[in-house]
Amino acid sequence: MAFRPEKVSELKQIIHNHLMKMDIHGKIREVLSETLRDDQGTAHQMLSEADFLHALQRRGIIDDVMKDLPLLQAAPIHMENGSPPKFIPHLTNEENIRPTKTNIDPSRRHLYLQVLGGKAFLEHLQEPEPLPGQEGFLFQIHIDGTGEGGKMADATNMLSICDPVHLVLIKTDTAGETALVSSYFLDWRTVLSSPSGKTCLAVELMGVGSESKLPAGLLTISLELYPPLTDTLSADIISTQQSLERQRTAEKERIFLVYAKQWWREFLEIRTSNQSKMVKIFAQDENGINRPVCSYVHILRAGRLLESPRRAARFVSLLAHEKAPMVGGGEKHEQWCTLLAFLCQGKGDCEDHSTLLCSLLLGFGLDAYVCVGTKAKGIPHTWVLTRGTDGSITFWESLTAHRYLHQAIDPDAPPLAPHPKPSYPYRTVGCVFNHQSFLANCQPSDAVELCVFDLQNQSRWKAMSEEALKSVCDSGSTTSLPPLPPLSSSSLDAAAVSNQLELEMRYLISEHRKDLNLTSVWDDHLSYLLSSALSAYEMERCTGVSCGNEEFQDAIRRAVPDGHTFKGFPIHFLHRNARRAFSTCLKSRFCEEIVCCRGDHVRLALRVRVFIYPENVCAVWFMFACKYRSVL
Repeated sequence: MAFRPEKVSELKQIIHNHLMKMDIHGKIREVLSETLRDDQGTAHQMLSEADFLHALQRRGIIDDVMKDLPLLQAAPIHMENGSPPKFIPHLTNEENIRPTKTNIDPSRRHLYLQVLGGKAFLEHLQEPEPLPGQEGFLFQIHIDGTGEGGKMADATNMLSICDPVHLVLIKTDTAGETALVSSYFLDWRTVLSSPSGKTCLAVELMGVGSESKLPAGLLTISLELYPPLTDTLSADIISTQQSLERQRTAEKERIFLVYAKQWWREFLEIRTSNQSKMVKIFAQDENGINRPVCSYVHILRAGRLLESPRRAARFVSLLAHEKAPMVGGGEKHEQWCTLLAFLCQGKGDCEDHSTLLCSLLLGFGLDAYVCVGTKAKGIPHTWVLTRGTDGSITFWESLTAHRYLHQAIDPDAPPLAPHPKPSYPYRTVGCVFNHQSFLANCQPSDAVELCVFDLQNQSRWKAMSEEALKSVCDSGSTTSLPPLPPLSSSSLDAAAVSNQLELEMRYLISEHRKDLNLTSVWDDHLSYLLSSALSAYEMERCTGVSCGNEEFQDAIRRAVPDGHTFKGFPIHFLHRNARRAFSTCLKSRFCEEIVCCRGDHVRLALRVRVFIYPENVCAVWFMFACKYRSVL
């Protein structure tokens, strides 16, 4: 395989930097010294090059060099029917993505995007921590369908693919807390005009939310096509295409806005009280761009990573709930994150949870909608509803994974008729929507318990034109958000993470008791028995079904001798920071009684179970326990 001269120089520089980073010269000197020392007693024969290479290989130096050499970072990704490259680049200031090899389909065109480095991220980095760089992503470019779908994409084909590469930059502090720094949509088509098939550009990333107009920093990005184009396009042609797309986008947005205003006037004419209902047609994303709310929902299939709708609800509930940060007081700053930005930072507001859950439930074939309304005390809130084929309505709380059956109360029923008290926390509902429908509640009352969710009934729900929504929200539309890439499987080992957390927590408990002049004696058998309880707790959170408690109680009775007392305290976290968890646990009187237990023949027990979900999302369960001899 022949390389261009500039590629050879680039590879030499990468190898040189890598060898310097791992201090290869120091390791060679150590191996040489040890080898000479070992050979001093064997006739002082000359050390050959082969002997020295064998010594390097025997000590694993050569394997270490080749294993970590960042020559290729790639994943086989493709663009389908106007969908974006299916890859999630998590750029953090703590870890680089490990380079992996991939087989390249020679019949397809590929785009290799490499992040060469960054600068000016002064607000987000603490010296001497370096900004990650030299990260690469390989995208396979083709258009599915008959005819052209099976051919290698040429310049004209690629010019028609307006999907951007979505770059999401997050930072992670020493405590493991993440924060969204920037969300940027990169138009990669400038590389189509490069004679060498490669171009380098500096991208200015802007902040998010209230800082979306302020620069966050600069990324240097390299774009390269494999194989290079034989016939490139002129920069004027690319610029003209982009200009035409912007004009079409602006025209579609203008037409939809005119339609939305007319639709809203008609909605208010139905009854004046509709003015106060929570009907939300547009929402701002993390970049401060107003988008139709329907564009935040997509049909999302989780492959084999999530087995059922309830498992999907559990996964969404494990993403932390956090309102968008803002400077100063006042009302909350509303921000609907794109699904990719939400997953990358691993936390968001109720709107982010609801749109993700709705997307997953649609992927499981359910008739799902996001509800916009209020809960207790008039606090704005969103949740998800699904409609069964039998007409049943189920509410899904995306923050907790709780499910509630809805039964509408007939306001015209006799006064003495019993009215069941609703179990759900929702008070009013103004509108519902998904990826292709938007319906506003035009019933006399927007109270949830009085609402009839017969969405086809035009006297109860006023629908927007599906064609109008499709023009700005459908996949492939220049105004729509690109579909979310597939969920990524976890890179964590549940058993290893559980063991590590358990060791850390045992140490913290022992040190805490030492400060109280208490000894710590651990009962490993009792600790092991706690596993079944934690497994049952997680299963109940996923399915709503409680099982296994009888076996756990029987095992505990057998493990605790007569005349002894057993105490146990389970607690659940969304993070894997043992010190933070211990600090929280000590605030509970029940946990504090166990950790600081005094008495005769005290034995401590602890079990940690980490349940792994896609995107490295974890459900972390701790159970503290003790047994001691009761003294009357």
